[in-house]
Amino acid sequence: MSVHACEVTVVDFDEKVLAASQRVPVIVDFWAPWCQPCRILKPILEKLAAEYGGKFILAKVNSDENQELAARYGVRGIPAVKAFVAGRQADEFTGALPESRVREFIERLIPSPAEPLRQEALALAAAGDLAAARGKMVEAINLDPRNDMSCLDFIQLSIDLGSAAALAEANKLMAAVADRARDRTRVESLQARLNVAGSAGEVDLAALRERLAGDANDHDARLQLANTLALRHDYRGALENLMEIVRRDRTWNGEAGRKGMLNLFALLAAQPQHDDLVREFRLALARTLN
Repeated sequence: MSVHACEVTVVDFDEKVLAASQRVPVIVDFWAPWCQPCRILKPILEKLAAEYGGKFILAKVNSDENQELAARYGVRGIPAVKAFVAGRQADEFTGALPESRVREFIERLIPSPAEPLRQEALALAAAGDLAAARGKMVEAINLDPRNDMSCLDFIQLSIDLGSAAALAEANKLMAAVADRARDRTRVESLQARLNVAGSAGEVDLAALRERLAGDANDHDARLQLANTLALRHDYRGALENLMEIVRRDRTWNGEAGRKGMLNLFALLAAQPQHDDLVREFRLALARTLN
């Protein structure tokens, strides 16, 4: 084994894994001498530990001799690989994966070189300078194009900026990263926000409300109103108007009312403060449709 790999037992696990993971990621390989898949995975892990040169530590645990550790971390099949970051388990896989998949697993754990730029961009956004924040986030993406966090942050900043050009760039980037990004909840929420932004456009709220006052069945006006309210974070108002479309004509425009509500449910899924609101309108939609 390389200098970046070590044997670990129950005696020194806390020191060599939990404490060490405060400095760099530690990847723990639970194995056993009789396990053939373990023999396949072992040289791959050791090769990558040497190649990455200290960017992570490989800790090998003989699960037969350290059954207490195996039980503590829920090892039910071997090889079982568990990654620790900042003293906590961060990721895992079971079985002998090919080198390319193991490399992907490692890459997800190692801090991106673009992280300082990303943090600068988020600080600019917090200060209200969205244009500068997007520019800085582009620098982060150019430095590390596979950093999905930077890409999703750029999409969010672009939606917040709201210009047609920014939304076009956000849609283009979303098409590139949607399938690969691991944070599925955030991807779905951002996609929902893009859908809302794309369907709202530049509208006059007073004019829309005037149209509805003259004709409560003007579903096109009501849909535009709902999308605009959603963009302005008036989610209750948006859901109320979408619900009204469903009540008046559930099949209108290919069930646009129901689909709009589902889109907002996806958008709000990543925002726990809106759980009660989503629950309320999910129940109302179910009652109306049934």
